[in-house]
Amino acid sequence: AMKKVIFDLGAVLIDWDPGLAFADIFTTRAEAEAWMARIDFSGWNRLQDGGRSFAEGLAAARADHGDEARHLVDYLAAFPLTIEKRVPGTWEIAEALLARDVPLYALTNWAAETWPHALALHPRLEVLFRDILVSGQAGVLKPGPAAYRLLLDRNGLAAEDCIFIDDSMANVEGARALGMDGIHFTGAEALGLELTRRGLL
Repeated sequence: AMKKVIFDLGAVLIDWDPGLAFADIFTTRAEAEAWMARIDFSGWNRLQDGGRSFAEGLAAARADHGDEARHLVDYLAAFPLTIEKRVPGTWEIAEALLARDVPLYALTNWAAETWPHALALHPRLEVLFRDILVSGQAGVLKPGPAAYRLLLDRNGLAAEDCIFIDDSMANVEGARALGMDGIHFTGAEALGLELTRRGLL
């Protein structure tokens, strides 16, 4: 069977930099990152990616961190600033695969309410990929097996026919556990070599 390639999006195709959402609030990058650490932004964001609504997320942050959480209020509106940049070289690889009729899919841990911004800024996503599973819409997160299974099931794919690409080693291991071939993304050049070695480029 022809190999199918499944891409993660953040830090693979889209350079997601959440600190940029708060650049107007803090004088320096270091201050923004210190505040993000204090409110456990990454933990907060993971729950958003899992399907929690922005309103619920704000309420939870306020309950946990009081007034310190107030800067999150504008996160949704400022979100496009965090995803304007592309990861160098990876889009070209995806386009080359598409040109060779390799079926492409995407599996991303991404909040439902910020996802429309991704499609607006990077409309080519909907051309490249036959299906994009957005965790926040589906209520499943990588590296949990349900996330990969849902993408496979709704597209009639067999795990052994798939190559999964992600910058998170934990997510790559999650895919491998289900029988997929996993590539840990460290940059476009290395990815190109891995896909060439597999005969796809």
